[in-house]
Amino acid sequence: MRILHTADWHLGKKLDFYSRMEEQKEVMEEICQIADREDVDLVVVSGDLYDTFNPPVEATELLYRTLKKLSKNGKRPVVAIAGNHDSPDRIDSPDSLARELGIFFFGQPHLKINPITVEGHFDVLRVDEGFLEIKIPKYYYPIRILSTAFANEIRLKQFLGFEDKATELQEVLKQKWQGLAGQYCDTYGVNLLATHLYMLKRGGEVLEEPEGEKPIRLGFADLVYSDSIPSQIQYTALGHLHRFHEIGQGTAPVIYPGSPLAYSFSESGQKKQVVIVDLEPNKIAQYRNVQLEKGRPLVRTRFRDIDEAVRWLHDNKNALVELTIESDNFLTASYLKRIHEAHDGIIHIIPVVSKKQEFLSSGSTVNLDQDMKDLFKDYFKSKYGQEPNEELLTLFDEVATNTLEKED
Repeated sequence: MRILHTADWHLGKKLDFYSRMEEQKEVMEEICQIADREDVDLVVVSGDLYDTFNPPVEATELLYRTLKKLSKNGKRPVVAIAGNHDSPDRIDSPDSLARELGIFFFGQPHLKINPITVEGHFDVLRVDEGFLEIKIPKYYYPIRILSTAFANEIRLKQFLGFEDKATELQEVLKQKWQGLAGQYCDTYGVNLLATHLYMLKRGGEVLEEPEGEKPIRLGFADLVYSDSIPSQIQYTALGHLHRFHEIGQGTAPVIYPGSPLAYSFSESGQKKQVVIVDLEPNKIAQYRNVQLEKGRPLVRTRFRDIDEAVRWLHDNKNALVELTIESDNFLTASYLKRIHEAHDGIIHIIPVVSKKQEFLSSGSTVNLDQDMKDLFKDYFKSKYGQEPNEELLTLFDEVATNTLEKED
């Protein structure tokens, strides 16, 4: 049985002010094409479907359109769980309609769906809270999926029925997973866990959460170790970290596939992919990565020379850029205009002014009895190491005049 594992779509996410919607449409289409080309039997999306609890309409439409296409209008089952960026109620709300198309949403960690038959394509045979078993006709064996959508420590204990506040999240999940696996996951089927958590291998590398990501790990209260995964589970489909990681637990892969696009400049240079998994009963799961090609690369770059920076920008039109410019003086308006005209994907310009430190170390003081314009000049000089130019002073006069008129 072949599975496509992906996660952390963050539909609707922007890079600062810059919309990524067109890139997201392209990469969602690419994932659908990979699923068809690889002839996968099941798709698992391990959380953070959206970037916010209240995503824009365009993001919602893209999610439903993509999942419908992945399900081939009901011919292929798709399991999608909520992550820490998702509203669990929003994720669960279309479930009764989505099930008719073979799409199974898990917004709450204790959700129990109803058995269903999608005529001629597959049957959901057994269900429980956070569990479903699917039988696809071309295989003699079923697939069992343990599913735990994201919730914080308090909500997980509440939903999973643990009242003892001293019980750690690790133990709560371990008991729940062991109970489900012991009841449903024998060696006559294939067994998979899908969850959106911060999970590490005990004694292994501590993995950093993505820059700009809502953190899951608060100290060690919300940390889960991979040795809590039941031995019956052959593959664990994780979500949350944006870089591919195989954290490993014995011979059963435990994998973060990463996000389909780079969503912060800390991810610049990362290869993005989906994971294709082949499973058979009582055998070790085999997996491989399929690289994604769509989306504009994120690049951090640094220059001292404006002409060199402009040439580079002309040669790298497809990139989204964080540009650092080192100079002796503050960048003038004409320099900034040249830079912006050279490229449509500049997200940040970071000026590094060498003379700033010289001024700051001179021990100068500010006379607070000056008028507003002179105070502005002193502030500008303290921040950038030079006097403001005439263009800035003219702009300051306009702002100050308009402000005074409004106050009058």
